[in-house]
Amino acid sequence: MIHRLSTPILVAVAAIVFAGCGGSGSASGDEPLRVGLIPNENPEEVEAQYQPLEDYLKKETGGEVELSVPTTYNAVVEAMVSGELDLAYFGGLTYVQARQRADVHPLFTEVNPRTGTTKYRSVIIVPSGSDVEKVEDLEGEDFAFGSVSSTSGSLYPSIMLNQAGIDYRTDLGEVVYTGGHDTTAQAVANGRVAAGGLEDRILYDLREEGIIEKGSVRVIEKSDPIEGYPWVVRDALPDKDEQELTDAFLGIEDPELLDLLRAEDYQRVRAGDYDYVEEQARKLDLIAEEQ
Repeated sequence: MIHRLSTPILVAVAAIVFAGCGGSGSASGDEPLRVGLIPNENPEEVEAQYQPLEDYLKKETGGEVELSVPTTYNAVVEAMVSGELDLAYFGGLTYVQARQRADVHPLFTEVNPRTGTTKYRSVIIVPSGSDVEKVEDLEGEDFAFGSVSSTSGSLYPSIMLNQAGIDYRTDLGEVVYTGGHDTTAQAVANGRVAAGGLEDRILYDLREEGIIEKGSVRVIEKSDPIEGYPWVVRDALPDKDEQELTDAFLGIEDPELLDLLRAEDYQRVRAGDYDYVEEQARKLDLIAEEQ
């Protein structure tokens, strides 16, 4: 789910990284702080949402900040691997893909107001008028995933299908990768596909915002809880700066600020919190086996 970033928080992020990170990809001297975000909804809309924050950070820090929302999830991973990003907001799957090839680690994730925890779920939806009642009924049917690298839009729907005895690689009809949760929901709502998988929180938002009509789709399966989207940094970030960055997020108390972030709070996460994601991604060919 895309979250609005708060200006005070990212001022702290910028100041910390500007002061502490040297070398390629960090704002030492005139170098910008480079922040990447996965495009789990329309990239242009996400970038527009973050533009005021970028402008504010440039003004307040006197330095350059580059916030980018590439057109694909994989592009964010590649940017982190190649040293073109200092800080990235990943999904669980994109994080484990990145950690196979780069020295990175997660710091924290948000406590979401909808769930009261750091966890969320993936759901499989069908058009409201569909005869499909359970996942097992989807064998041979057309199915929409989000990005192939999406945790709740690709990996967990594949897990749910697998648990129902359906291999997404061989047992479905046409398989469509829409690139985003919003597009998946629309593909199901308009009957383009028989079913699709996406993040539950985004589905609720799409209904509330009128992007898909209420009552146009229904949920036939929910996944087990999924650990939240991690904020990930390069291992090269000095320990002192990393701690200051973590304290900045975990110390937020302003309710208006938290509302802007769509968070109740922030909590630490560890690399091990995403080991199940990696295990299942390997099993389902969504991450390459190490050579």
